[in-house]
Amino acid sequence: MEKKKNISMAVIKRLPKYHRYLKELMDNDVDRISSKELGEKIGFTASQIRQDLNCFGDFGQQGYGYNVRELFNQIRSILGLDKEYKTIIIGAGNIGQAIANYTGFHKLGFQLTGIFDANPKLVGMKIQDIEIREIDTLKEHLKENSIDIGIICVPRINAQRVCDVLVEGGVKGVWNFAPVDLNVPEGVTVENVHLSESMLTLIYLLHSKEEMEQ
Repeated sequence: MEKKKNISMAVIKRLPKYHRYLKELMDNDVDRISSKELGEKIGFTASQIRQDLNCFGDFGQQGYGYNVRELFNQIRSILGLDKEYKTIIIGAGNIGQAIANYTGFHKLGFQLTGIFDANPKLVGMKIQDIEIREIDTLKEHLKENSIDIGIICVPRINAQRVCDVLVEGGVKGVWNFAPVDLNVPEGVTVENVHLSESMLTLIYLLHSKEEMEQ
């Protein structure tokens, strides 16, 4: 499976959707599916699906379609889900606790190794059998463990400082829920999840629809 260079971010962001729908097909004992049928389920055209998958290699057979399990495993491999990722959460507020309690991440291969917070009322509590530790022990944890992904759920004023500690500790992936854009050196990847921006996009789309209907 030879991946082409310069794959657009739009294609990359569609891969998790393929992964989810293929998993549902497997759970429903579907063995094979055509690009047209898959497109109808996902909401893409058959041509779009073929173009997307062509970015990563040759999939499926003409007249047969796709072997669902085989394509699912290939998508997993493309996404990098054929290995485990050690993760930590910094910030054990509402968002941090919700992420820690989400069992779906464990099924995908994300191994939560630590949760950290500065609030003494939270330190010592357990989430999914993991004790919330004092933020001052974060550097020590990073030294003792090879952490792949740091999940930042702290107030924006502290986010960059926490990110710097993660980068210093060798973390190469940052999932950022703080409402601020982080500065990281080359070689470190940040995925920002700005909840307020997502809500504002929804409001704009609702508002636009209402104006069009007037």
